Amino acid sequence: MLTAKGPLLTVDVTERAVEETDISETLSEFIGGRAAATALAHDRIPADADPFGAENRAYLSTGPLQLSRMSFTGRMNMTGLSPLTDGLASTNAGGYLSRNFADTGYSVVELVGASDEPLAVHVRDDGVSFEEVPELAGAEVSAVSEYVADEHDLGAEHCIAIGPAGEALVRFASVMTFDSRAFGRGGLGAVLGSKNVKCVTFAGDGSARPDIEVSDPPAMDVHREAATSDDRMKRQGTTGGTEFINDNFALPTRYFDEYEFESAAGIGGNAVEEKKYKKGACSQCAYACKLPTRDEERGVETEGPEFETVYAFGSCQGVGDIVDVMEANELCDELGMDTISAGVTVAAYLKSRDEFGNAELAREVLREIATRETDRGDLLAEGVHRAHEELGVGDYTVKGMEFAAHDGRVLHGQGLSYAVSNRGADHMYAGMLGLEYSGELDPEGTLGKAERLVHEENRNVIRDSGIVCAFAGDYVTDDRLAALLETDYERLLEIGARVVARERHFNNRRGIAAAADGLPYADEVPDLDAAIAEYYDARGWNADGTVPDESLDSPATTAVGAGVVADD
Repeated sequence: MLTAKGPLLTVDVTERAVEETDISETLSEFIGGRAAATALAHDRIPADADPFGAENRAYLSTGPLQLSRMSFTGRMNMTGLSPLTDGLASTNAGGYLSRNFADTGYSVVELVGASDEPLAVHVRDDGVSFEEVPELAGAEVSAVSEYVADEHDLGAEHCIAIGPAGEALVRFASVMTFDSRAFGRGGLGAVLGSKNVKCVTFAGDGSARPDIEVSDPPAMDVHREAATSDDRMKRQGTTGGTEFINDNFALPTRYFDEYEFESAAGIGGNAVEEKKYKKGACSQCAYACKLPTRDEERGVETEGPEFETVYAFGSCQGVGDIVDVMEANELCDELGMDTISAGVTVAAYLKSRDEFGNAELAREVLREIATRETDRGDLLAEGVHRAHEELGVGDYTVKGMEFAAHDGRVLHGQGLSYAVSNRGADHMYAGMLGLEYSGELDPEGTLGKAERLVHEENRNVIRDSGIVCAFAGDYVTDDRLAALLETDYERLLEIGARVVARERHFNNRRGIAAAADGLPYADEVPDLDAAIAEYYDARGWNADGTVPDESLDSPATTAVGAGVVADD
């Protein structure tokens, strides 16, 4: 099996010390990326760790495909104990960082401890250095990039950074790279903030880079098809489906009070495409689906917004002007916040004040959240789950994570996915939404969908471990993924199952079990409790949502796509 190569680099920011560890056995079992980082986090983060404590660890990791020139591979994974959900969370970001990271020769970098001063960590192929940067305290993300360029002659593609939100321990703070690409969900920016790590840079001359050969075909077939395809995604990104979803399913509107937004056209794909002024891509990718946008009249320039941001700062807040959404998107990038959680949290506040549609107020509140310098900002920086009672609104979260756009009250399989996801109400964990939007699965009902959900979760682990972009589905098929990773598809699904089990097992040790698996609108999703029980059974877990110890290395896996069911 093709796996990432290179040691684990542990960076202790308390002691200003580093250590290299041979993790070749872990990589041989878990490929790289999310899978390898989850295995390490499961074993190395104390079960009783405080997400904001020095004992929490943050992992950055690549997979073997970051050593190729194939499209859809310009991504990296980040894993840690989430201050938003109190469980393990993994998130990935695109851009141009991954190959600069690979040039250092490491497969995984682990950050532990806490600095007493704002710190920049510089990882090179010939060593690691620590730089105290008190002058960057409170700096926005682009200012950190400018500092790194001026002082170290490195571009934003070499850097991860946090903004003021990470420093202020906003529970949904993101880690940014290339200024506008986010390790978004789960609040890992606040984890770096708790460690007083303002930025980390990665650079090398390539001599330490592992030697990995990726099969061609299919690598070049994927690359050629990405370059020559005429997908709407290449023009409008994920916003291309906004009006279709609004008209045929549901676009959560005015903090989930409504299912349809009357101004969807004003924030949808055509509106975004009108503001797009050039192509944008990730490292080595010919698909080029990014969305550099600008509005000259209001002086706004950003990258995006993508569909989830259009929902969070558009329909969910009752805002129908794409330029308002662009401004909020840029603010979140500069301040370092996940646009989904930030937008939904602000929407909850607007509902509490009967201020839907007030985009100017929304931006004002965003700035306050990022610094916690007002009572209002401090409350909302905790996220909806912790703030909803004081706001007097419903708790639209799962496991503390705010909902993505795809409405589980209409897409019942997606609702089931939200309910049981180890990560919370995140749309990328399993992706049942695509099957239900396309009609491959009937959106109605939850029963009988558990086995397919298990398959989708397991496959997405491998996608996030390879690492392959989520938008590669039509190009990196299951057969091609197995060929690229030089193993059987069934074996990949078994690895995915072991990773999902480790996430759940870690969370179980923190007291997170069946009681956390549910939905705030459970009465609107048919047979939800029975479907959750089906899911536990399909996973081989206990009826209380806990993982038997023996299932960590011998999990049940449902290979729906391959037409087999394996129980190893």
